[in-house]
Amino acid sequence: MRARGARLVQSVSSTRAFARIAPHVVPALDRAVHRLTRGKVLLSARMLPGAILTATGARSGLPRRTPLACLPQEDGGWLLIGSNFGRSGHPAWTGNLIKHPEAEVNWRGRDIPVRARLLAGEERERAWSAALACWPPYAAYQSRVDREIRLFRLDLR
Repeated sequence: MRARGARLVQSVSSTRAFARIAPHVVPALDRAVHRLTRGKVLLSARMLPGAILTATGARSGLPRRTPLACLPQEDGGWLLIGSNFGRSGHPAWTGNLIKHPEAEVNWRGRDIPVRARLLAGEERERAWSAALACWPPYAAYQSRVDREIRLFRLDLR
């Protein structure tokens, strides 16, 4: 994405209106396109790298598939940011990973087993800095909520 277009998208995505609408539209579009392309395309990945997380539901025990923005790591893992578009509650997938850290990521059409770790302390601070460098609107999301946005590290199993 060109710098000017990226700035416009980041500006729009930082708004409260986007936070109200996006959680209902973006994941549904991502799921549909991902299914139609057999796991090769996520629309939201035009802005940020994206993957489909399959985690076990904390209450239901059923598999839950969630399209998410992610930051691929040099060692093959991923960083996930539980921003929930700057809405007040933690996204459900974060509670699922806390209760059931064994999960799977569909990355570029491949299903990869992973283990999630909730980050804290200095490790979280480094990851938060990396997230902000990649997508500055995360700062606006954090400023709107009282909760600390959860960050997870996914490591290959």
